Amino acid sequence: MSESTPHFAPIVVLFFLGTLALIALSVLVLFYGAVRRSAFFARLGAFAVFTVAAGYLLLLCGVSFASSEEVLPMGSWKYFCEIDCHLAYSVASVGTTTALGPETRQTSAKGKFVIVRVKTWFDERTISPHRGNGRLTPNRRKVTLVDDTGQSFAPSPEGESVFARVAGASTPLTQPLRPDESYITDLVFDVPKDARGLRLLITEDDPETCLVIGHENSLLHKKIYLGVDAPPSHTGEVTK
Repeated sequence: MSESTPHFAPIVVLFFLGTLALIALSVLVLFYGAVRRSAFFARLGAFAVFTVAAGYLLLLCGVSFASSEEVLPMGSWKYFCEIDCHLAYSVASVGTTTALGPETRQTSAKGKFVIVRVKTWFDERTISPHRGNGRLTPNRRKVTLVDDTGQSFAPSPEGESVFARVAGASTPLTQPLRPDESYITDLVFDVPKDARGLRLLITEDDPETCLVIGHENSLLHKKIYLGVDAPPSHTGEVTK
């Protein structure tokens, strides 16, 4: 099972850029009318700016209202469309513990540590035959763990530091990779002991994505989560 964001990436990105170009052209017409003191061109430019912006916003919100929240089961892939290629993310495994580190020097969680192993894969089936084998650097990602009440939790720097000392450093999500390459990233979260219905949200961290039609970051759009079926908590050392 898999899901992607945004759908029809080349089309919606071109539509976004085209809309920006039309708005810029309309602003120039408005500016020309103001400089030449031409009421006709000033009104034409202002009308065009309003019409293009309002039409795009209406379409953006309409697509967002039609979207639905999805929680993909463990092992499923969430794809990010990078125009000419796709990066996919999947939850490989999940573990929980109340403390990390060797027994003689453990670091206790405020609630419980949830360790999520995420696999990143550059799907070679999504590239054109002319792209070649060049490396792809992923766009910036934002990662949070969300419970059934909607409360979100960022990765714990302290937890990840301790886990890295015990299990070894993992590959960051920003690591470039070539077609068909993959790597594993360990994410550690400190969540309340009674947190339920946990699900992982990996999304792009670029502000312009909130204006791309059909992107999960766009205004009012529902999110695509990766399910996290964590086993019961235990106390003790956690290793890979």
